[in-house]
Amino acid sequence: MAHGSDSDDSNYTKSPSPAGSRRGSSDNIKKVMRREKNRIAAQKSRMRQTQKADSLHLESENLEKENAALRKEVKKLKEEAKYLSSVLTTHEPLCTGLPPQMTPDLIYSPHHHSVSPHHHGSNVFHHQHSIAVSHFQH
Repeated sequence: MAHGSDSDDSNYTKSPSPAGSRRGSSDNIKKVMRREKNRIAAQKSRMRQTQKADSLHLESENLEKENAALRKEVKKLKEEAKYLSSVLTTHEPLCTGLPPQMTPDLIYSPHHHSVSPHHHGSNVFHHQHSIAVSHFQH
């Protein structure tokens, strides 16, 4: 066989017929358009995913800051409660404004907001003594 001959099948590619060429060209254009559309959709999806991750990161940072501030406030309030409890414990033996039958449990219960069930919301601790609690006043 002579080199470069048309009978050599390894180098021979058959040209499509003119009708097949139009259809193949149309299919190729559709394929390219579909790929481009898909590429754009994937790019938009990645952008939305990145924006969502950024948003969640910012929200996480803000919640961590808020959590830290709330923990600090809880610590401060616990210290204030401890201080006020010690002031009350120190003052109780000296207090002449309390009737003898009243026990500290009746005067103050940490689980109730009212001071004493016997005084209908009046402040039992407000009497002739002044208690120095300026340490935690705002």
